[in-house]
Amino acid sequence: MSKNVFLKLREFIYEKSGIFFPEGKLYLLESRLSKRLIELEIDSFEQYLYHIRKQISPTEELAAIYNLITINETFFFRFEKQLDLFINKLLPEVREKKAAKHDRRINIWSSASSSGEELYTIAMLLKEKMAQKLFTTNLRLHGTDISARILKKAKLGQYGSNSFRSNMDNYYKTKYFTNEDGVFSVKDEIKRMVSFDYTNLNDVSAIRKQRSLDFLFCRNVLIYFDKEMKKRVIRAFYDILNHGGYLFLGEAESLHGISSAFKVVHFPGVFVYWKE
Repeated sequence: MSKNVFLKLREFIYEKSGIFFPEGKLYLLESRLSKRLIELEIDSFEQYLYHIRKQISPTEELAAIYNLITINETFFFRFEKQLDLFINKLLPEVREKKAAKHDRRINIWSSASSSGEELYTIAMLLKEKMAQKLFTTNLRLHGTDISARILKKAKLGQYGSNSFRSNMDNYYKTKYFTNEDGVFSVKDEIKRMVSFDYTNLNDVSAIRKQRSLDFLFCRNVLIYFDKEMKKRVIRAFYDILNHGGYLFLGEAESLHGISSAFKVVHFPGVFVYWKE
């Protein structure tokens, strides 16, 4: 792939998705998109660029590109300190404040849900609270992603050993999954708690459809965006969060230099962003 073609492909992908490839990622983009050239029997990246540009509505090809360029590495009970903070402190506080206003709805969005492990983890934690009669309310647990392929996996709810790490208590694995020849399927009682759908975070109007959120999980997503895209997404996130709601980012991510609208709230070993 020549540098000129790389820059044009990068611009096309950025315009459609907000995902940005710096110049040092030329070979990464080349290696990932080379699969499309083989499948489409196209001889060069120049021809491939022409192919995607000439389409009036390149929805299908864009879906294939997103599937190739996004990394969907995740697992159950990832960022355990954040989860403990969410379920044991922040959720009870938000619920209590809303109940005082006669509002018993809790709205949670996993904005880049990947193959579903994050949202299913939250559902299991909430199910435990409900079983202990420590939590009764109207819940909405919604997950979205830009990859159609990975959304199919999330909806299916079937996982191999890579989705489980040592930090996950076998209690959850035994109680909320069935195991058939090493394929672990989420039980229907958990699947019924969640929903998944397509959303491109480059589309601010699509973000704003997720209204009145109490908790917004966007972990390890901002790393794909340049500064301007980050600002645009975070502004939209701020608008759709309720006052008193929380934004969760990845452990190595921050809003420094991106937004001062949120208040950073520090806890032992973890921090979150709060909309006052």
